[in-house]
Amino acid sequence: MIQMLIDHLELVMFAVAVALLLRGYPVAFTLAGVGLLFAFIGAYFQQGYFASGDVNFLRPFYSRIFGLMDETNEVLVAVPLFIFMGVMLERSQVAGELLQTMGRLFGSLPGGLGLSVTFVGMLLAASTGIVGATVVTMGMISLPSMLKYKYDKGLACGSIAAAGTLGQIIPPSIVLVILGDTISNEYIKARRAVGDWAPDPVSVGDLFVGALLPGLMLVGLYMGYQILLAIFRPQLSPAMDVTEKVTAAEVMRVLFPPILLIFAVLGSILYGIATPTEAAAVGAVGAILLAGGRAEEGSPWPQYLALFGLIATFVLTRFFDLRLTRTVIEPNDLIGIWLTAAMLGLFTLGLAACLLRVWRSGILANVMQSTTKVTAMVFVILIGAQLFNLTFRGLGGEETVHEILSAVPGGAFGAMFTVMLVMFVLGFFLDFLEIVFVIVPIMSPTLFMLGLDPIWVAIMMAVNLQTSFLTPPFGFALFYLRGVAPPEISTMDIYRGVVPFVIIQLLALVLLALFPALATWLPGVVFG
Repeated sequence: MIQMLIDHLELVMFAVAVALLLRGYPVAFTLAGVGLLFAFIGAYFQQGYFASGDVNFLRPFYSRIFGLMDETNEVLVAVPLFIFMGVMLERSQVAGELLQTMGRLFGSLPGGLGLSVTFVGMLLAASTGIVGATVVTMGMISLPSMLKYKYDKGLACGSIAAAGTLGQIIPPSIVLVILGDTISNEYIKARRAVGDWAPDPVSVGDLFVGALLPGLMLVGLYMGYQILLAIFRPQLSPAMDVTEKVTAAEVMRVLFPPILLIFAVLGSILYGIATPTEAAAVGAVGAILLAGGRAEEGSPWPQYLALFGLIATFVLTRFFDLRLTRTVIEPNDLIGIWLTAAMLGLFTLGLAACLLRVWRSGILANVMQSTTKVTAMVFVILIGAQLFNLTFRGLGGEETVHEILSAVPGGAFGAMFTVMLVMFVLGFFLDFLEIVFVIVPIMSPTLFMLGLDPIWVAIMMAVNLQTSFLTPPFGFALFYLRGVAPPEISTMDIYRGVVPFVIIQLLALVLLALFPALATWLPGVVFG
């Protein structure tokens, strides 16, 4: 028995790490500590790549960290930028105003309030990409209104929790950014291991585009379920008694800025104007402009000034050659360059005014603190996960996982089903960061060696994680909602309400498994 454990230290290591994480120990230090401990244990028993009796196999750890975080890897720069954008939009009450306005617009229809929650959840997912913030915000604002108008408690809770988890799959999602970087690295290594020395690269932009159709399909399935309930069981989602009608001008004022921001972020990627990292910077700047318009009761001139300067700059690029590195610059182009500089000056002035407003209102300091905390957590976990994965592979874990998955009946489909099942169960207990940084590098190479499409695999994983985060009794979204739900909402109300939406999620997974083109068709069209 002891010899068997020694021969399979990689499995013991994995079990110890999961057990410690379930006990609530800090993720980063657990991963790094277990990795270092088992490196010394492997050296003592001379197992795997530690057969020489030392831990020299860990020397590449430093180069792996610098390779992930040096200036040549721009993908991870998008993480703090998207986090900043999401936190800024949440703190500036954009979500609250959207929910209230959409509730007044659709609430007079049976099921209208639930539909507005799903619609706003979609917009917030595409604006913030942060699941916890979306669930908490909608729970605090929408749940009391839904209960006031006699909505079924379970349906109200299920609608909010399901809409809140859309941030997992609808881009720009932090999950997709981190998953894209991990999948890209593992796919290239896995294909080279089977002799494919020129695999097509996989980018975060591919995942963003690939997730659009599955994300919109989920929104459509959610809304279809709510419409059917409103038709056949109208007592579960009665209409609101809206005394004050919302005007078209008010809808445009509230709805247009977030939609414009979403278009700026996703449109710049889809049209090839910007990389996902550059689009994240666009989103961060747009969030500052939106927050600046709400921070103080004043004239919106900073937003108009910045928008005018930005639009004028794009127009000038169509009529003038603005390259400064040329040997000879024509007089007309020189005029265009000076005009562009003036327009960028106007944009900078408007942005600075919005920043000043956000700072004076106290929002900026709060946003910066939250962004720094979340970003630091992500990268510290990344460092710990690198040490864990390096030791796991040094003990022969990658070969063990490959043998196990290759032996599963059903070939590539059986291996994919097994990986999905493992990730679904672990999603009850572990955060998506732990799963992406630890589980995906261990299990995904075998899938790529078996010839599965990396974009499809990544989107399947994202939808699967979203499903597990919504599934009772351990779904993270349920804990977020439980924390802000009023006392009359019981835990069983939340569990009962999310079950139909979990079934919808599983249906979406089945459709995605049967029709991989839902994830792979659009990236092929957009990026060729």
